[in-house]
Amino acid sequence: MVTITVDMDKCQSYGQCCFEAADVFALNDDGQLEYVAEADESRRADIEGAADVCPMQAITVE
Repeated sequence: MVTITVDMDKCQSYGQCCFEAADVFALNDDGQLEYVAEADESRRADIEGAADVCPMQAITVE
């Protein structure tokens, strides 16, 4: 399993991560980021891509 953490103090809800892994990251109706804390290992590349494109570098993948 891949563990995902988003530092919500850093996150500005730009949503770039949503384009990389829409099944893990999404903006809710209020425009705030929501995410799944664990995902299958097969999603690692897309999740790491989402972390890379985050302008605030708020996403950690373990």
